[in-house]
Amino acid sequence: MTVYAVGDIQGCLDPLQKLLDKVKFNPDKDKLWCVGDLVNRGSKSLKTLKFLYSIRNSIVTVLGNHDLHLIACFYDVKRLKKGDTIKEILDAKECKELIGWLRQQPLLHYDNVRKITLVHAGIPPLWTLEESIIRASEVAAVLKDDEKITDFLDHMYGSDPVHWSELLTGHERLRVITNYFTRMRFCKADGTIEFKSKEGLDSAPLGYKPWFEIPNRKMAGQDIMFGHWAALEGHCSEPHIYALDTGCVWGNCLTLMNVDSKVLISTSCAKKK
Repeated sequence: MTVYAVGDIQGCLDPLQKLLDKVKFNPDKDKLWCVGDLVNRGSKSLKTLKFLYSIRNSIVTVLGNHDLHLIACFYDVKRLKKGDTIKEILDAKECKELIGWLRQQPLLHYDNVRKITLVHAGIPPLWTLEESIIRASEVAAVLKDDEKITDFLDHMYGSDPVHWSELLTGHERLRVITNYFTRMRFCKADGTIEFKSKEGLDSAPLGYKPWFEIPNRKMAGQDIMFGHWAALEGHCSEPHIYALDTGCVWGNCLTLMNVDSKVLISTSCAKKK
């Protein structure tokens, strides 16, 4: 069995299938880890989600911000934004089944054999692995709960609070946890997130650093694979940190990593129209 991890797909099915063909991916014996943002912005969001669902027994995926947005739009279509390419999913006869599958996916996956953490955006510097697992499970439990999910989604959007506190409860607690795992790029040592800056490492606002460069980060030295930050173009010099979003949906490339050997395989992507 070979385990591969892939960057943000975002509805770019053709490059994904090209990569899987390149490595002769066999869903009967191989595994595919996805860093989230399976859909949206790309032109084949429905086909991508249907394909991934068809090989779901061979997939490990965490949820990204676009995946959560899709779930939220399923419960209230008025949340759709200009530029979203997920309406075709909402209109599909398989929609309820696909959303039901997405709702079962976590915000964080930890492989106890390989000692690798998979997450969409990152892990705040003030959390240990154990704390991260517990907090991700809080959100996952609400997403799976038919009685609680709509209330969670009604309060999911927003950037406050901007940093973690053990005293946080309710919607604010769940929102900051979700934002850490699915939206974070730059932050401070105390976990304060900055949401506006989306460019490369040199675009950090005064007093902020990329989350993985914060001194004395609690998970320093532990392997983390993440996506979300296309401007990095897969470049990250921090040891044990693997940036897999190489901006496929923006016309760059989609990248697949052999999780054990760390060998990278990429394929070019068509520029978004």
